[in-house]
Amino acid sequence: MPETLLKPVNKFLFKHIDNTGLILWRVVFGALIAIEGFGAIATGWVRRTLVEPDFTFNFIGFEFLQPLPGDLMYWYFALMGTFGILVMLGYKYRFSMFCYALMWTCVYLMQKSSYNNHYYLMMLLCWLMVFLPANKWFSIDAQQNAKLKSPSMPRWVLLVVILQVWIVYTYGSIAKWYPGWLDASVPALFMRGKSDYWLVGGLLQENWVHWCIAYVGVFFDLLIVPLLLWKRTRLAAFIVSIFFHLFNSFIFQIGIFPYMSMAFAFFFFSAETLQKRFLPKKKLYTKGEVIVPNYKPTLITIFSVYFIIQIGLPLRHWFFKDDVLWTEEGHRLSWRMMLRSKTGSLSVWVKDKDSTERRRYNYNQLLSKKQQRSVKSKPDMLWQLAQRIEETEAKKGRNVEVYMDVQIKVNTGTYHRLIDKNVDLAAEPWHHFKHHDWILPSTENFARK
Repeated sequence: MPETLLKPVNKFLFKHIDNTGLILWRVVFGALIAIEGFGAIATGWVRRTLVEPDFTFNFIGFEFLQPLPGDLMYWYFALMGTFGILVMLGYKYRFSMFCYALMWTCVYLMQKSSYNNHYYLMMLLCWLMVFLPANKWFSIDAQQNAKLKSPSMPRWVLLVVILQVWIVYTYGSIAKWYPGWLDASVPALFMRGKSDYWLVGGLLQENWVHWCIAYVGVFFDLLIVPLLLWKRTRLAAFIVSIFFHLFNSFIFQIGIFPYMSMAFAFFFFSAETLQKRFLPKKKLYTKGEVIVPNYKPTLITIFSVYFIIQIGLPLRHWFFKDDVLWTEEGHRLSWRMMLRSKTGSLSVWVKDKDSTERRRYNYNQLLSKKQQRSVKSKPDMLWQLAQRIEETEAKKGRNVEVYMDVQIKVNTGTYHRLIDKNVDLAAEPWHHFKHHDWILPSTENFARK
């Protein structure tokens, strides 16, 4: 790179700035992931998702990741919660953060019955935090090692977090740009199930509320990062953010995500403001040194590849045939959440390859109640169920074909057949980057109904 460009790049990425925001984020993030670990046990999430099922619908290709037997998953999550506390305290920070990131990644990849983008974001943030110098102040590590203690961090740390947050929110907004959301029918559908909520249940059924939810959702996700970056609108944007996320927390009950989202503000407010309010004993760093590390080429390469993937993954559904709302191909890892309601019915038949006998199969015997609700409208989980049925029958000495008749409804539309009922799903290969022809075409304008 020419010298005329090298200096501005180095100054932009490696100029040191005050690290108060990162330190405060570490404390809050550590507390939240600890709550996630212990809370998953207390709320019964571990029991319903990982202990009760005979098997889990893992991400395809990660079949080796299955829950530990017996009660060991409870201990697994208790250990995760403990690592979260250590992250909060800044004790053995990188080791603790690495362990939590690895354990949560395994949980995320071993089950899809409770899939949501919040869990995906938490996984990404955990891994990013492994590489961020978040223990250099207000931590046990810094108290025990004076050489580690530092009031500053390179600016790339701030940029990485803000870019990740911007990607999440921007794609979250873009995903809502479809008729079912823009005509407020999907928010109305979501609110029907909230009619019994204390105090606000009736209000949530009002038409104007549905329109507010629809367009506040679109514009909040699209504009919140730019508004937080601009000093003149920062405080107002933060106040709106508090209301927005507390509303989501109360209405949709989505765990730690709203509070984690509010804590992102630590990366937007000035270090001077944060230091005065939260760490008054910490001297504000103002030297602005530019320190270019030896690992600069590796750092730039790794994060360049990472963000190319982050920007590219949410776009991949455009390269699949048909609409992602129908096929689900390209849906996961794309910040597509709370966008549609899908209900379905499922009938399964098995055909003995030797006797040609065809009989109805009670697939519910293989699944937990939670899995039964999830499997009916998701082609990848239907395919996995077919493989499981074939394996189960093979253990009984039966060589079978597996056929499924699936009818689904998207939002307020009508039921239509999702997959070809004449295809033996157990014999079909799975393609990660290719459309599956056994998924039938969507009906015209189904998303508008």
